[in-house]
Amino acid sequence: MSDPSPKGARVLVTVVVCIALAGAAGGAIYWIFASEPTAQSEGATRKTAALVETIVAERGTYRPRLEVLGRVDAARDIVLSPRVRGQVLAIESALLPGGRVTEGQALLRIDPADFQRALTARQGEMKQVEAELEIEKGYQIAARQEFELLGEEIDSANKSLILREPQIDSVQARLQSAKAAVEQAQLDLERATVVAPFDAQVLSRSVNVGSQVAPGDPLARLVGIDEYWILASVPLRDLRWLRFPDGEATGSKVIVRHTTAWPKGAIREASLSRLIGTVDQETRLARVLVTVPDPLGRETDGPPLILGTIVQLEIEGRPLEDVVRIEREHLRQDDTVWVMIEDALEIREVEVVFRDAEHAFLSSGVEAGEHIVTTNLATVTEGLALRRQADGVEDSK
Repeated sequence: MSDPSPKGARVLVTVVVCIALAGAAGGAIYWIFASEPTAQSEGATRKTAALVETIVAERGTYRPRLEVLGRVDAARDIVLSPRVRGQVLAIESALLPGGRVTEGQALLRIDPADFQRALTARQGEMKQVEAELEIEKGYQIAARQEFELLGEEIDSANKSLILREPQIDSVQARLQSAKAAVEQAQLDLERATVVAPFDAQVLSRSVNVGSQVAPGDPLARLVGIDEYWILASVPLRDLRWLRFPDGEATGSKVIVRHTTAWPKGAIREASLSRLIGTVDQETRLARVLVTVPDPLGRETDGPPLILGTIVQLEIEGRPLEDVVRIEREHLRQDDTVWVMIEDALEIREVEVVFRDAEHAFLSSGVEAGEHIVTTNLATVTEGLALRRQADGVEDSK
């Protein structure tokens, strides 16, 4: 049997060497990992406190503000009508839509000719009756003299006839009727000129020169400009905080805003007038009446109100005593407030007595001097570690 070739021996030696090197490398790696020191836990893991901003709770007396919407209406709105029949002869230039008129100002004139003739006729009739009365009084004087010459005693009924007292009474009654007819004719003549019943703005006009009008026909629509009304609806639960006029006490102060028609920041002041006493059938809200003096800004610099528009109202409520006021956004879910106590978070349930557009008013749950957390936190748990930030600088605690 022949010996193995030198080439085969070399291959075998190479394989053995590779296996030995691989084993040595694996053993070295195992020794390195096995000999590495193990980190040991020493005490509790240190937690990082959340950085928050806080405000100090203060108890006091505040006036809440209730924000609602209202519709502007006229306090006095009439359709002007004539009280006599006739043809329109003249119309004043102010009697146009948008025109303003003053109380007693002549607006329209109806042909007065017929009324003048009627007045003249009634005056003539009255003078005639006055003359008859004077004649009858002369007859009475003569009758009295004759009766006294006779010197006879007669009963009172016959004496009244002899002295013509029934005739005198009849003529006097006719005279009173004649005077009333004159007064009526005078009134008809005066009513031929239609005047403004109060300071007003003209919304529309229904006649022109030459129109034939009769009592009750519409001439123009006028609205008073001394005062406007605003009809608003408020939640029933908020009525107890509103103050209505009572004797000398005035109603709640109201701020009126119209963001569309008025310049930025423009407001009008008004007052709460009365509770209407019915609820809106659609919204089930209570209806209240707000009065605005000088609505067109004739005597003030306020912007004019426009009838029929929707305006924003801010009604000042009754004072809330001994409450904490916070921003609405700081009132958390389920009427809770986050309070920082000894660098830890405490979740408090609070009693909210009133909410307006910006604030919530708390009667209990937070005491004066406590720090209310205003920062929004991603994770909220009772006892969460906190550190306070003051004026943008972290506390050193």
